[in-house]
Amino acid sequence: QVQLIESGGGLVQAGGSLKLSCAASGRTFSTLAMGWFRQAPGKDREFVAFISGSGGITYIADSVKGRFTISRDNPKNTMYLQMNSLKPEDTATYYCTADRALVDMRTRPDHWGKGTLVTVSS
Repeated sequence: QVQLIESGGGLVQAGGSLKLSCAASGRTFSTLAMGWFRQAPGKDREFVAFISGSGGITYIADSVKGRFTISRDNPKNTMYLQMNSLKPEDTATYYCTADRALVDMRTRPDHWGKGTLVTVSS
């Protein structure tokens, strides 16, 4: 069973930056595609980004493209989401996800963390 633990959330002013981390265990990390979803209060869960097991393929949602960057460090079993130029509308709980199949990462990844809250004040 894959376990995912997010960290790095918090309160930041608009225009600021945060870096989220996701530590994974339970499976060889490099065999997992990893990603992020988010859910704002009262809204549906939204895909944010994914990265392939090797790190060679990344995909960023249009809503955050140019501001967010996804990366991973396979020897450390950790994935990151660097968030810059944050806006109040980025306020949400951010969930780390994982799946063996890259094709599922935008819609129905198998594994989910419990989430970390990001609050952007105006």
